[in-house]
Amino acid sequence: MIVETLIKFAGDMGIFNMDFRSAIMLGVACLFLFLAVNKGFEPLLLIPIGFGMLLSNMPVTGIFEAHPAEGTALDAMGLLTIFYLLKPILPSLIFMGVGAMTDFGPLIANPKSLYLGAAAQLGIFTSFTLAILVGFNAQEAASIGIIGGADGPTAIYITQRLAPHILGAVAVAAYSYMALVPVIQPPVMKALTSKKERAIKMEQLRPVTQREKILFPVMVTIVVVLLLPAAAPLVGMLMLGNLFKESGKTLRLSDTSANALINTVTILLGLAVGASAQGPTFLTMATIKIVVLGVLAFIVGTAGGVLLGKLMNALSGGKVNPLIGSAGVSAVPMAARVSQKVGQEANPSNFLLMHAMGPNVAGVIGSAVAASVMLSMFSGY
Repeated sequence: MIVETLIKFAGDMGIFNMDFRSAIMLGVACLFLFLAVNKGFEPLLLIPIGFGMLLSNMPVTGIFEAHPAEGTALDAMGLLTIFYLLKPILPSLIFMGVGAMTDFGPLIANPKSLYLGAAAQLGIFTSFTLAILVGFNAQEAASIGIIGGADGPTAIYITQRLAPHILGAVAVAAYSYMALVPVIQPPVMKALTSKKERAIKMEQLRPVTQREKILFPVMVTIVVVLLLPAAAPLVGMLMLGNLFKESGKTLRLSDTSANALINTVTILLGLAVGASAQGPTFLTMATIKIVVLGVLAFIVGTAGGVLLGKLMNALSGGKVNPLIGSAGVSAVPMAARVSQKVGQEANPSNFLLMHAMGPNVAGVIGSAVAASVMLSMFSGY
């Protein structure tokens, strides 16, 4: 009896049930944690993602199951499974928090920034086309393309609607590249610009009135949602959060959205995203293709913004620093900080942050709009 009990105990140990693919993913999880803690690559994203990946790849824990059997009681599900089931609403709540933290003043002061934000979405449509060419269907390709917007919540939102079977790969790729903005973008920016262009100092932006800041979220919601109803959950929540901030009448709601709410949702979403990267289902050829297409989309998006910035610089007589175009991807405010850093390397007195924030916040709107276009075109395709 004792021997049988010991054998059963040993058989239940994770070490005797480890799949080699899960072991590989444990290594990837540790790499994510290393990059977050030792290198400082967006720890708010990579630590929960890495730890979720670590937990879900431990054998026989029952902590995560992407597709629980129909009728399974909530109290019979693993902890991370419950977090994962919340994914339909978490991206919209993230957008509300982002809106409450975002100052659209630089975009309002310089509406031309909207073009740079739009140009940076080039990566989405380029990657979509390439995904079709390598064998993905339209719905899968649309989900993969959104990675190029460097917007994790939007990628999750559209993938769970169009191609839920590749959600794990798309989500991990999108959030990983968001965290690696400071690594991926600078080489592209420097390759496409001269030191003289990177050193350009831009004129100070005009002051923006409080009335403009209050009207902006209302008008954007009306215009965008009337044109693209599918954009309502993302753009609507983004602008609601911003209205909380700018109205001056809902300070408690603004503070909650920008702090407690978004921090809580980031933990839940990060753990759920990491948990979805289980070795047996994650390590496939399709995942490798998605990861490669995702980084290509991100590079092309960065290049698209910089190239339009160069064109605007030429048309303005040398008044626009092309580096701000790279901030058109919607990784707020990481991409704007990268523009600032690369600009200061060329000219220590350069201050591009506020100029880059215009394209950066335009990119948030742009990626949500691009996702809504894809959703409208391919939902039920």
